[in-house]
Amino acid sequence: MLLSSNRKLRTLLAVRASTPGQGIDGDSPEAQIEQGKRYAPAHNMEIVKVLQYLESASKVQQPMQNVVDYCKAHHDEIDVVLVKSIDRFTRAGSTVYDQLKMQLDPLGIALVDMYGVISSAKVNTLEHLGVEYDWSTFSPSRKSELLEAERAKDEVRDILSRMIGSEIRYTQLGYWSRAPRYGYQTTKIETVNGKRVILVEQPEEAPIVRKMYELRAQGTLTDNEIATEMNHMGFRTPIKIIRDKDDRSKIVRRTGGKLMTGKLLRAYVKKTIYAGVNTEKWLKGKPIKCKFEGLVDIELWNKANRGKITVTPNPDDPEHPAVSEAPKLEKFAKKNVYNADYPYRKLVMCPTCRKPLLGSASRGKMGKYYPAYHCSNHGHYFRVRKEEFDAVIESFANSVTVRPERINELIEAVMTVWEKKQGQVKQDEEFNAKRREELEAQIKVIVDKMKLVSSPTAIKYMEEDLIKLEQEIADLETRKEEEVAKETVDMPTMLTYIKYFMEHLKELLLDHCNPIKKADYLGVIFDKVATYEEIKNGTPDVSQIPGVNELFKLLHSPTYSLVRERGLEPPRLAAQPPQGCVYTNFTTRANHHSQKSN
Repeated sequence: MLLSSNRKLRTLLAVRASTPGQGIDGDSPEAQIEQGKRYAPAHNMEIVKVLQYLESASKVQQPMQNVVDYCKAHHDEIDVVLVKSIDRFTRAGSTVYDQLKMQLDPLGIALVDMYGVISSAKVNTLEHLGVEYDWSTFSPSRKSELLEAERAKDEVRDILSRMIGSEIRYTQLGYWSRAPRYGYQTTKIETVNGKRVILVEQPEEAPIVRKMYELRAQGTLTDNEIATEMNHMGFRTPIKIIRDKDDRSKIVRRTGGKLMTGKLLRAYVKKTIYAGVNTEKWLKGKPIKCKFEGLVDIELWNKANRGKITVTPNPDDPEHPAVSEAPKLEKFAKKNVYNADYPYRKLVMCPTCRKPLLGSASRGKMGKYYPAYHCSNHGHYFRVRKEEFDAVIESFANSVTVRPERINELIEAVMTVWEKKQGQVKQDEEFNAKRREELEAQIKVIVDKMKLVSSPTAIKYMEEDLIKLEQEIADLETRKEEEVAKETVDMPTMLTYIKYFMEHLKELLLDHCNPIKKADYLGVIFDKVATYEEIKNGTPDVSQIPGVNELFKLLHSPTYSLVRERGLEPPRLAAQPPQGCVYTNFTTRANHHSQKSN
């Protein structure tokens, strides 16, 4: 098709932008269409059709193939395909460019760019002889076109190398280069490395994340119960927009907005970014301390993950803390099958391989069963009769007592924990009140919009949103009523429990009606799990038992093992408390808080 024709050439204007963002902020389709409408009249063209795409042209599937297919179906209606430039036609290189253009040649449709690189002129090297062959006819601009196509492809590599390379570098320095995680929002600050992006807490979402870690660290609720608590506080997964693969301007659906579940909670708890530590793949296994604070501190993060994943600050290199996962065996050692016949299984280690002992009963030739604790076939034999094992544990438990000089410290620690929880209750009440105000504000906005909308479909969706918001408000009211109905903790009585059982430790370790609880209380004595031989040999001499918590000591022993101090919280008690409490100063303090809360 010669462009020197006297009649107006019927032109298809092909417009492409790489991404929806570029389509809005950068080389937008509107700008290309406006430029094409100005170019066409000056070059004897009449635009009869406009096709636009918001899709990258550097992939295998080329968006301009749709333009070629349209030309094949309407070749009698199109004379010219007009593009702004070759890089708007394709960025996949000269081979793909040549393949696309060659599909237009048999249709008699010319490809023209507004920058003038593509020429429609044809030269016949045998024209002076009046002869023409396929090989003698060529386009003088073909070489420059192919070079421009290759330049467009190289430009993709250069752009991505500069952009991704910078993102990787700044990520390795501790800044943030991705979309914000739930609970965060991005902001730019001035740094020694220029203006860089960091994460700061999102006012509505950050308290929910902190609550998740606090509740899981306490260990009093299951993961599903914690998830329910987060949902009541307003947790919903982030909304994601899914666009059409062929036309990126079309929104196919939206995902997200889902409630928290126990499984999803375990995935969220493991995210080290909430402790201010980044472990993404660009760091190549070398975690980095971020240039911004986490939503929780490392100590709380570790406690919430319960040893399965641990973040450890590195004194020699503070910018690169260590992130480690517990060995598989350690994970299994923390699990337990609650068998009342063998309550101490997995709580005492084998003296040979230091693996947790199991409990079972083997059957003899006469059909009689012989219960015992044993190691699980690790290349050696270790087995102790249950009666003998229980006797050793009983002998050890009888000799354990709480050092009297530490009881006051224990009472003080309990009061500190209780006061902290009282403060959390007040914070929860304030958060729920703020959440209710937000929901009521959203309802008001929707109602105001409904007054301006006449579409039945829009009104239907708005009504559904109103029902959901009203249900959330009703849930908040229900929870508030449940909290009011709950009985307040009688702290003076609780302190009496603590003092009584600290002075009568035997009732917990030996006389408790629940054998599983007895084993749990025994485990509190040790900071490090001891082997059977260490407990047996150390019964007369506590110095031979490593890992005993410094709160405890053994009767009739001049020495005791000190390992480390750790925070103590009172266990759930089942026995009846004695009447009265001798710790007047603590009961007065507790009564003061109770009256204040009432």
